[in-house]
Parts: sequence; C-alpha cells; structure tokens
Amino acid sequence: MAEPMTDTVDVADLALVAQGREDALRALHDRHATKVFRFVLRLVRNEAIAEEVTNEAFVEIWRSAARFRGGASVSTWLLSVARNKAVDRLRKRSEESLDEEAAAAVPDDADTPEAALAKRDKGALMRRSIDDLSPVHREIVDLVYYQEQSVAEAAQILGVPENTVKTRMFYARKQLARLFAEAGVDRGWP
Repeated sequence: MAEPMTDTVDVADLALVAQGREDALRALHDRHATKVFRFVLRLVRNEAIAEEVTNEAFVEIWRSAARFRGGASVSTWLLSVARNKAVDRLRKRSEESLDEEAAAAVPDDADTPEAALAKRDKGALMRRSIDDLSPVHREIVDLVYYQEQSVAEAAQILGVPENTVKTRMFYARKQLARLFAEAGVDRGWP
C-alpha cells in the first residue's frame, strides 16, 4: 500500500505527465518500475517478457495519464495497467515456457549459514508451492503479499469484488498450507 506522502507526490507527477513532462514520467518510473517489474514477472514468469511488459505499461501511463481520476492510488493504477498488459501478452504468447527461478532468492548476510540454507530451502519450496497454485490464486498471493496491496486495491486491479479477493486468498493460503504439510515443513520461518 502506498504511503500518503508518496501518493501525493505520485499524483502531482502524474498530472505533470499528463502535460507531457518526461521528467515526471521518469520520476514515476524510478519510484515504481521495480515493483511493477516484480509483479509482472510473477505473472509472465519470464524476465525478458516482464521487462517488455513493464516498459509497455509505462508507455501506456504516458499516453493515458490525463485519464487518471484518482479513484485509486497511483501505485494501484500502475499495477492495474501492468496487469492488463501482462494478461494481453499471456493471451498472445501462451505457448512460451515460463520461468520464475530468475526472480528467486536474495541472500541475507546477517543470517548464519544454517539459517540462510534453511531460508533458501523454504523459499524454494514456497516458490514451487506458489507455482503449483492456479493462476488466479498465484496472482492474488503476489498482489497481497509481494506487492502489499490491500484487499480493496487488489479487487480494483483485478476488476473483481472484494469478497472474491478474500475467498481466493483463503483458498490460496489453504492450498499453500497443504503443500507445505505434504513437504513435511511447518509454516513458520527459521
């Protein structure tokens, strides 16, 4: 969820983008590109395609900034535009093999080697388990847990009622718990 101060800056920059200010688009890009890229990568599961879709999303923001009405935060609107671009790309290129391993682990230097190994193993299990979810459940997990979107924001991005988001989260967590139990791992983190 965007902080109020950041959203104020985002709204101001978006208004400048609507006036054709490239520097404002660069500022929005600098603040949000990594988040948008990671979200798209989890959807398309290919770094090159995620990079292209992220760029396409920001081009769309450039073209349609004047249509932003403030019904959601700028961050939520960016993710919604990016999601639509990713879904379009997936429809067009559904035959491509998808790979999420590239979005993998960042080692934590503060951990002991044993804790780092346990986290890496559990992180790999989590990624595999998330991969085993249906696309709609995988998308919900990414939006709520990785992109830190609220239920209301996720509902807006997906174009579904909030209760649908809650239901999908319930079933996604239930499925993840089952997959972890089958792997013999408790749900806690080392």
